Amino acid sequence: MKMKRSITPLVLLAVAFGMTLLISCKGNQQQSATNTPVAYKTLKVKAEDRTIDTKYSATIRGRQDIQVLPQVSGTLQQLCVTEGQKVTKGQTLFIIDQVPYQAALNTAKANLEAAKAAEATAKLSLESTQNLHAQQVVSDFDLQTAQNSFAQAKAAVAQATAAVTNAANSLSYTVVKSPANGVVGTLPYRVGALVGPSIPTPLTTVSDNHQMYVYFSINESQMLERIREAGSSDAAVKAMPAVRLQLVDGSEYEETGVVETASGVVDQATGSVSLRAVFNNPNGILHSGSTGNVVIPVEIKDHIIVPAAAVKQLQTVHQVFKVVKKDGQRVAEGTNITIAPYNTGKEFIVLSGLKAGDEIIADGAGMVKEGALVK
Repeated sequence: MKMKRSITPLVLLAVAFGMTLLISCKGNQQQSATNTPVAYKTLKVKAEDRTIDTKYSATIRGRQDIQVLPQVSGTLQQLCVTEGQKVTKGQTLFIIDQVPYQAALNTAKANLEAAKAAEATAKLSLESTQNLHAQQVVSDFDLQTAQNSFAQAKAAVAQATAAVTNAANSLSYTVVKSPANGVVGTLPYRVGALVGPSIPTPLTTVSDNHQMYVYFSINESQMLERIREAGSSDAAVKAMPAVRLQLVDGSEYEETGVVETASGVVDQATGSVSLRAVFNNPNGILHSGSTGNVVIPVEIKDHIIVPAAAVKQLQTVHQVFKVVKKDGQRVAEGTNITIAPYNTGKEFIVLSGLKAGDEIIADGAGMVKEGALVK
């Protein structure tokens, strides 16, 4: 028992000494690792001029996308066009069953003839009564009655005439015509379908596509910058350069477009302003409902441009690491920068925070630590 008591303190002392050595070694290793220069790709920045292309998601619409709805109810008797067909204003698109409307028109015309005959009879009666009244054969009451009968007959003729007009209009509505020049959309109804003014889906849509509207949105800060430069919203729109259109397959549309209007309201959900550009569509390549990207060239004058890989983003803060000398060593020093609201996605335009000649870490900024030694 005495031997155990004498050995235990020695064991504890040895363990404690070993842990101290281990911690000391780890600390030295960490310090050594911290002080080891790391090879980074660096770049000396300079002010330069450049034209960059900024892209914005866009939706393409026809200059007019007119829904064609029937004005009368009936069975669809004939489809006079096919999907995608070019049509002119006034061209027949559909014919609805005309039999009941033709019958209604015939009835209205017959009623009009009867009303005209009654009017003629009332007129003869009035003339006869007037002659007799002049000879004091009939009373004033008889004359007034004849006059009232004639007025009533005239009103009946006017009413019958209006009925003929309404019936003729209803019959004409059975021939559904194109409201504009354009291209026919889908045809959801076939011959025999019952259609009417209250159908949930239009008979078709006629898109006027000789010119196309392309809608896109830009960031509110980008729009504000343009307004400040131009002086007003209208002037900013007029000052915008000709824009290009990248189609959904990645190819670029052959025609350039012009920005015509900008919305006066900022979308609170996205913080963006909607703009509309117009493109000519002589060959019918653009179709209403398609998507693409509007490409706007931006002229950059005497600004520093850095790679996106050189920028570390922390929410709204953008930071680069300048390479500076401290105690004879090259050290990474974090520097906040202000960037332009537009960029290419691969590069950032620096408005402040850097000057020409500064050396920065050009790649992997997200992995760089403050004060790291740069090889």
